[in-house]
Amino acid sequence: MKTTVLISVLALLLNNGCSKDSINNNNSNNNNSTQWLIPKDEVLDGGPGKDGIPALQNPEFINADQATYLEDDDLVLGFIDGDEVRAYPHSILDWHEIINDDVNEHSIAVIYCPLTGTGIGWDRILDDKKTTFGVSGLLYNSNIIPYDRESDSNWSQLLLKSVNGQLVGKSADTYNLVETTWKTWKEFYPSTKVISTNTGHNRNYGNYPYGNYKTNNNLIFPVNNHDDRLHTKERVLGIIVDDNMIVYRFDSFENSLSLVQDEFQSKKMVVAGSKNLNLMVAFNRELADGTILDFEPLHNELPVLLIDNEGTRWDAFGRGISGPRAGQQLQQEAQMMGYWFSFAAFYPNIEIHGF
Repeated sequence: MKTTVLISVLALLLNNGCSKDSINNNNSNNNNSTQWLIPKDEVLDGGPGKDGIPALQNPEFINADQATYLEDDDLVLGFIDGDEVRAYPHSILDWHEIINDDVNEHSIAVIYCPLTGTGIGWDRILDDKKTTFGVSGLLYNSNIIPYDRESDSNWSQLLLKSVNGQLVGKSADTYNLVETTWKTWKEFYPSTKVISTNTGHNRNYGNYPYGNYKTNNNLIFPVNNHDDRLHTKERVLGIIVDDNMIVYRFDSFENSLSLVQDEFQSKKMVVAGSKNLNLMVAFNRELADGTILDFEPLHNELPVLLIDNEGTRWDAFGRGISGPRAGQQLQQEAQMMGYWFSFAAFYPNIEIHGF
């Protein structure tokens, strides 16, 4: 089963054949640095080779009503900077995995791994130099290893740091993206721009390249820790605090918007979630001045999700929209949606809210 799926995936992703050499024999995938922060013998060649899956650079955007290739239940990663609202669909990222974009004053790399279902934004300014990220073709625990083109260092998406090369040990500065359905995102932000299928690459963006991978229990590549408390591919929200992780499930929330106020690794958090909206996001309840806020959900002012005990209303990105703290920003720990197995593989002591 695994072999059949892998062959099908490679046939779809590649325009020409690539051998599946090991990391030790494929110099095109190795910047020749011998120091790895992860076990080198567990770093696997995914098949396409370095840049065999082409990352996008400053892609073309279209209006929401022009995105006829998207269905309402398709997942997107959303980003906002001021009045600029952009959506990065999974259906594009399944084929490209990384999108390098410039949004106002921010240079962001949207990094998505189809094998682990994890997507997050990284700052492309490294040591005061602007770079782009590419797909190295390597995997660790089935998860993408991006590389930055300025230093040719390899990075782990789920460890949020460089694991090999000139920048080894350096942490990524992250942008938390909102993952939800195209329907919800459009309702939240009707003026959104979304990536066009005019990417310069010949791909069938209406076709998911991994068959029934999203719903089955099978993995194409091995991971070094299995945890059967949840279904392998259940989508959960993972929050990382000091190299520890807690996950939240949609089962902890109602169909309409509801909240969980929680504490993890001494961080006081509020998690807003809705099954109907296909949305989970988390914010710190404690502000920089030491104030600890209490929240209630707002159901009729979306994308404003929360109102606090002082009367400030906060949106899906933790921006104060109205009230005494309008214009302020709730802080967030690094977080992303993803398949349960992937988080458990990287964080063996992972906690599940409610278990």
